[in-house]
This record gives sequence, structure tokens and C-alpha cells, in this order.
Amino acid sequence: MAKTLSPSLHSQLLPTDWSLKSPVQGGDQGLELVVLVGLQASGKSTFCDLRLAASHTVVSKDAFGNARHRQRRQMHLVNEALSAGRSVALDNTNPSPAEWQPLIDAGRAHGATVVGYWFPPDPEAAAARNAARDERSRVPDVGFYTTLGRLRQPSLADGFDRLFTVSFDGAGGFLVEPMADEDGRG
Repeated sequence: MAKTLSPSLHSQLLPTDWSLKSPVQGGDQGLELVVLVGLQASGKSTFCDLRLAASHTVVSKDAFGNARHRQRRQMHLVNEALSAGRSVALDNTNPSPAEWQPLIDAGRAHGATVVGYWFPPDPEAAAARNAARDERSRVPDVGFYTTLGRLRQPSLADGFDRLFTVSFDGAGGFLVEPMADEDGRG
């Protein structure tokens, strides 16, 4: 059964029946590494702010500006947080195994449960939301379409322990549902 999370909760505490660790099992699941997978302007950052920021250290390459060695910096922050016993959420596009495999490996090295949240592509809607962004946060079209070309749905075979699909609920919030893998597990 899907849970709906409304943006109006952004500045409030989440309801007591809404788990900060897992939308399905509830309660404290221990150390987690969460990988968000989806296009730019697909709702990942809003979802992360609403759903994960209260319980996870959020790492986003967007916060690095034009810094050099962004991947190395990201991995340093991930390993630092996990080593300190803090769960981590990666708020980037992470479109393919090339991006998520080092993260999964880091999670495994620290004994974390690796959870993926898949934001299925809606290129027209995401492109429209991207175009409406201010100039500083807008992704150039070439970057958007390059990511779209590389975007792949994650699976449990990639090394994730749990996977969820995230979609807009039509009322300004999100629906989160367990993702059934190719083998029928979900």
C-alpha cells in the first residue's frame, strides 16, 4: 500500500505512522545508504527534503558548485558519514550503475542497508519543470537529455537491498511503493 507525503509537511514533523527509515516496514532499520535515481526536475530533491533529510545526511553534488573532483568529494562525505554511524541519502540523478555501484560498495563496506528510490521518467513534465527553474538551478537541455539517454531503472541484481518507486500523487505529494524486481520480489 502506498503512502502519500504532502509538501505541506515540509516544515512540520512527519506523522507518527510515517517511518523515516522505510515506507514499508517502519521503525529503525539501522544504518542506511539511500540512492535516488531519476531525471533532473523529477522531484528527487523535494522528496529528499520531505522524506529523508530529517534522518539522513544528504549528499548532493549540486551543493559542490563547480568544484573539481566532485565524485571524490561525494565519496569522502559518504564514507565520513557512514563511518560516524549516520545514514546517508544521495540526492543526485544517479542514472546508471556507473554512478550507483561505488555508492553501493561504500554502503556494503560500512554494513549499511542499501535502498534505492526510482523516479520513473516523464521527460516532458521534467523538461517543463526544469525550464521553469531559475537560471542558476536550471539544467542545460544537453545535460538533461544526456541523463535521459543514460537513465536505467535499478534492480535488486544491482546490489540494492530494497527498491521503491516514487511518483507524484496528483495532489502535490508523492506515492511510494515497493518496486517489484524482474524476479517478482519487491
